[in-house]
Amino acid sequence: MYFADYHHHTDNSFDSQAQMKEVCEHAIEKGLNEICFTEHFSVNPKVPTYGHMNFEKYFSQIEACRKLFGNQLTIKAGIELCEPHLMKEKYRDVLNDLEIDFIMGSVHNIKEEKLRTFMVGKTPQEIYQKYFEEVYAMVAHADIDVIAHLDLIKRYAVESMGNYEFDDYKSIIEKIMRKAIERGIGIEINTSGLSNKALNETLPSMDILRLYHSLGGKILTIGSDSHRAETVGSNQEVAIKMAKEAGFQGIYVFEKREPKKIAF
Repeated sequence: MYFADYHHHTDNSFDSQAQMKEVCEHAIEKGLNEICFTEHFSVNPKVPTYGHMNFEKYFSQIEACRKLFGNQLTIKAGIELCEPHLMKEKYRDVLNDLEIDFIMGSVHNIKEEKLRTFMVGKTPQEIYQKYFEEVYAMVAHADIDVIAHLDLIKRYAVESMGNYEFDDYKSIIEKIMRKAIERGIGIEINTSGLSNKALNETLPSMDILRLYHSLGGKILTIGSDSHRAETVGSNQEVAIKMAKEAGFQGIYVFEKREPKKIAF
């Protein structure tokens, strides 16, 4: 089995202290074949992610780790963009000349409010609906390869408002899926929710995986979304089992933003 963790953060991200070298060492110990580092990045000065990413430092670390571990671990350079459907020209100007293998798009803010703040004073229906509408706007307009943690809002809402019912939002989720497939954008199985006791499920849910596959979706990555070296590759086996149960024949990796299928 080929194990590829396509969502990991190091101290190049504002919310992680993990050292890239240590992450690679743990990845090799755990039997991973490939890792893609996906550091948070935003061009919007009004959101928390802004101002932390130093691309010169990041790529120097990537190259150093490739020299150290290249015969044991395939190492890809990725990025996780916050709301990449907004300020598109600025994103394009910054990223255009960089040798990025993989771009994830995520919604961490709505109208420049962090999701936790955005939730205040709203009903569960308003929160989930508005979030999925924002994800649709991202999928319809952003230059990305994969949607990161597609139903992320449940991570913040589950304790105070409960998880969402898939059938209540199936129409907007299907709209997202159809647009993603039309534009050649994939989704990930993000395993970080499995370590959240209140949530205890992947992002997205199995229902969304099945829907994506039934609509003809093929591009699927697996990511731990880990911010610590020791949790790299967490629950890879669980994610692969889910992918198989949903009907997928393999997962995808990327090089210079070109997807490549790795069969199970």
